[in-house]
Amino acid sequence: MSPTQTRYTISEVAARTGLTQHTLRWYERIGLMPHVDRSHSGQRRFSERDLDWLAFVGKLRATGMSVADMVRYAELVREGEHTVAQRRELLERTRHDVRARITELNDALAVLDHKIGMYAMNAVAGKAKS
Repeated sequence: MSPTQTRYTISEVAARTGLTQHTLRWYERIGLMPHVDRSHSGQRRFSERDLDWLAFVGKLRATGMSVADMVRYAELVREGEHTVAQRRELLERTRHDVRARITELNDALAVLDHKIGMYAMNAVAGKAKS
């Protein structure tokens, strides 16, 4: 790390990411965050790379990936290049789950659209049905 590289305090990272300081500490404690550098006084100093990782973790969370799987992924990353196939498999499984969820949501959306359309037609005709 270059001494001129921008570093962020935990409160700055919390403000940038929307995560609480407690969550950031928890991520570090459970192994979801890679090692976070510390200042000479022991305060966490996050790098741009840490912020990029947190953004990726946010996307994994949005997929519904379990914390255990996110931690496993982080462990695999730390283990090195020989784990690429395992990481890919984990992400492919998550992608499959996301696509299934999207299909479910599209089906639910179609039902809502149909029902809303019926209400709109009934309102024009002056009738209301459930």
